[in-house]
Amino acid sequence: MNETMKELATHAVILAGGRGTRFWPRSRVRTPKQLLNIVGEETMLQQTVARLKPLIPSGRIWTVTNMEQAAAVRNQVPTEARKRVLTEPTGRNTAVAIGLAAIHVRHAASGDALMAVLPADHFIEQPQEFREIARAALDVAREPGRMVVLGIPPTGPETGYGYIERIGEAISTKGFTVFAVRRFTEKPELKLAQKYVASGNYHWNAGMFFWRVSTFLENLKSFLPKTHAALEKLAEFIGTRNYERSAGAISVLGRPSINCWQRKAAKMFWPGKVTRSMQKVIFCGARQNSWPRLACAT
Repeated sequence: MNETMKELATHAVILAGGRGTRFWPRSRVRTPKQLLNIVGEETMLQQTVARLKPLIPSGRIWTVTNMEQAAAVRNQVPTEARKRVLTEPTGRNTAVAIGLAAIHVRHAASGDALMAVLPADHFIEQPQEFREIARAALDVAREPGRMVVLGIPPTGPETGYGYIERIGEAISTKGFTVFAVRRFTEKPELKLAQKYVASGNYHWNAGMFFWRVSTFLENLKSFLPKTHAALEKLAEFIGTRNYERSAGAISVLGRPSINCWQRKAAKMFWPGKVTRSMQKVIFCGARQNSWPRLACAT
């Protein structure tokens, strides 16, 4: 069977860390906003899981959190997903959190798998339409080397969001528009944000990503080799009694010395905020060989 057409199981990874500072004093370290019912009766985390369940079984929903919030997270996810709650010994950055989930998904799948990476603190008004978008994104991400990010058409020059610059001609899949990604820019100054919006070539970064586990790990190895090596070492101990001790090695990793491109690339993993314009989402898919074109914003 052609590798690009191979049937792969889909897993979801929910990023549920955070220090509880955005909604202080209501939120705290042990109860950040994703564990609170900010909109509606359910917490943000519970809403995230609920909109995923028609698309991905609870047993393939993973949550990455920190030690302070792990118990509360387990109480808020379905029974089948509790054993999929991963705890970082020490909070590092989002790339490490995704990498930790990636090696566990690979272990559970006994090989490659599709992976949707989603923040736990988004409000999405139309979950059914979101699932249609996610299905299309996963379809694009099925091809090896492709990494897909959801982009929201901006309604104004917002300086609190990251931006994605698209490039090239659009293609269509399952009724949605797909562009290659040229670069990511994190929270520009107002004048630059106005320029971005006026150009029509930029979208807000929704902080939602779709790819094969193998594609993510290959890129992690290329751009953060020390982190990749540490995670691969840890992967050897998954399911053994030495796992917890080995996981501590991740917490003592020094922050990598990264160049300008890597700083911007790392920012792409930071959760953005999804607004009520989610129903207008398009998504941008970047092939692996387009990564070198990502450049720092000036």
